[in-house]
Amino acid sequence: MKKLQVLRNVQQQKVVAVIRTESTEQAIHVADACIAGGMKIIELTYSIPNAERAIEELQMKYQSDQEVIIGAGTVLDAYTARQAIFAGASFIVGPSFDKETAKLCNLYQIPYLPGCLTVTEIKEAMESGVDVVKIFPGASIDPSFIKAVHGPVPQANMMPTGGVSLDNIDKWLKNGAIAVGIGGNLVAPAKEGNYQKITELANAYISRAKGVTV
Repeated sequence: MKKLQVLRNVQQQKVVAVIRTESTEQAIHVADACIAGGMKIIELTYSIPNAERAIEELQMKYQSDQEVIIGAGTVLDAYTARQAIFAGASFIVGPSFDKETAKLCNLYQIPYLPGCLTVTEIKEAMESGVDVVKIFPGASIDPSFIKAVHGPVPQANMMPTGGVSLDNIDKWLKNGAIAVGIGGNLVAPAKEGNYQKITELANAYISRAKGVTV
């Protein structure tokens, strides 16, 4: 049931905040700012020092809000995925596809969103039980890529990450992306401690996403 809820939230909210910071405390502040702005699906990358602690703290803090979903990103292998799951991660994201990680996530019924950039990679991931593929790096392709893939593989659920901005989020969604991942330009104000700006950006992204009709 939890897996279905996570996938449903991803599809409904359409935006995932990809948080990559220099400290655990900063990651938590950024997550709080995103959630305050209505962006409630949070991916904490494993480049964050002590990422598990941030996952645990945020899970406890927002456990009463069913719209808030905390996951782990930059997961390269099954060992790291297991650590994240036991820390409370509700979904796992990787920059590339890893079959052992897919098996582990299937075992624990945790959504696995691996990075793919070709139809061959997407097909392999889907054959291993992946429900949503992360199209990465999104900056390397055009939003029309999503529509093109849906020609031969209409059942593919794709979430572009990297290269998504306020200026083009509507193009990605209109071309058939189930959701988008937002990272660098959303988190950047944290370097100056401007978390209010992150809240404003999060709200702007959510508003744009909700305004898209396919």
